[in-house]
Amino acid sequence: MRSYLIAAVCLMASAAPVLAQNATDLPVIVTTGRAEVKMPPDRAWVSIVAESRSKDPKEAQRVNTAAMNAVMDKLKGMSLAPDAIRTTSYELQPEFDYANGRQTLRGYLARNSVEVRVDEIARVGDILGAVVGSGATSVGGLRFGLRDREAAEREALRLAVRDARARADAAAAGAGVQIVRVMRVEEHRGGSPEPPRPMMRQMAMEGAAANMAPPITPGIIEINATVTMTVNVK
Repeated sequence: MRSYLIAAVCLMASAAPVLAQNATDLPVIVTTGRAEVKMPPDRAWVSIVAESRSKDPKEAQRVNTAAMNAVMDKLKGMSLAPDAIRTTSYELQPEFDYANGRQTLRGYLARNSVEVRVDEIARVGDILGAVVGSGATSVGGLRFGLRDREAAEREALRLAVRDARARADAAAAGAGVQIVRVMRVEEHRGGSPEPPRPMMRQMAMEGAAANMAPPITPGIIEINATVTMTVNVK
């Protein structure tokens, strides 16, 4: 786990412990443990689009290719990882005007979209400003994540199990019994999705127009875990 992992962990209230009887006639206590690990993101993704229009489809394609090549040249000059750029879609399609119940061919739209992974959060704003100035017509879909998300998930799971055990200990003490063994620990995998944090397209355009990188605030990634623990008592 990265050295700057935030140690702040929120242990949230769980359902009340349950004292029951199992098949072997040994009483059991069932508790629920929850934990949340918070970390600053260390990776970002952004979608970059170049659009071109023309009356002629070949011309729309030619202009679009030139625009996206300029964007790619700019990105390649910014020392990104070799696998950080991937094409997500390419379209060439007609556009129509509609009037009096009739459609008239207006022209053709060529659109090329790439997704860029940025492994240094501090560089996101500079990259956005650079690509808009080089030929991109829109940017968006900005989202943040973790390079080692699995490590954070394991830490949240460990803390959730510890929380469940602490609740089982408290329940046993309150009932005047002792825990003999842990029978079962079940993880409730609902997942902690990384919600996309879309950036307003106009913000990027204004930043580029003023020759400034748009301000980016990545916030915090929250990883949650929930477990149910069953223990034998006597």
